[in-house]
Formats: sequence, C-alpha cells, structure tokens
Amino acid sequence: MDTNAETAPAIRYVAVTFDCPDPAELARFYGEALDLPALYSSDDFILLGREGAPGLGFSRIADYRRPTWPDPAQEKRAHLELSVDDLDAATARMLKLGATEPDTQPSPDRWRVLLDPSGHPFCLTTLA
Repeated sequence: MDTNAETAPAIRYVAVTFDCPDPAELARFYGEALDLPALYSSDDFILLGREGAPGLGFSRIADYRRPTWPDPAQEKRAHLELSVDDLDAATARMLKLGATEPDTQPSPDRWRVLLDPSGHPFCLTTLA
C-alpha cells in the first residue's frame, strides 16, 4: 500500500439512465413496476429512486431509435434483470403496465424477456 498517495476521491454509484423519446412515459412504467418515486423531474429528464439508494434515470433523446432486439439492426445497449417470485404473474403485471412480449424467448422457463414502452429489453427471472 502506498502511504504517500493522495486519498482517492469518493465515487458512488447513483443511477443508470436510459435514453428514450418520452421520459414521463418510461418513468411512469418503471415507477409503477418497481414502486419507485420521482426524486427529480424536468421535461427532459426524470430520476426515480429513494434517497441514499441507486435509482433509474430517463433522458429525452430527440432522434431516439428503439432497439430491435433480437434483430441486431439497432442493438440494445443495456438491459435490466429483475428478480420475481412468479414468472407468469410478473409477466402479466408488466404487460398490463405497458410492456410488450417479443416472439423470441431464449429460456422462458428461467427468464422472460419483455420490452418496455421505449423498446428497451428487460428480463424477469426467478434466479437471484
């Protein structure tokens, strides 16, 4: 250990932010799904979360292009993995909130791939 080195600055993980055409729509979807309130809101950005814990952000992008998963034409950049107790019940709830279910399901008994209202894939799983 280098005792002469300066103390490293504190760096804390705050949020993951998703690009989207409508931050209010995506924040409503994930806020209801995960029971997260808005910590900050403007026309172009919304941050969901709880004080002192990492959150989810949604940023308006004027020329947003939906991911085309599983078609690689417009690839996804990231996706969420959400742990659930019951895949069928959780899938039904997310569909009711506005998710869609793509035809491709790589392993439907272990996890379900759904698309949020902006087209971002996310997974529901009983693992974890």
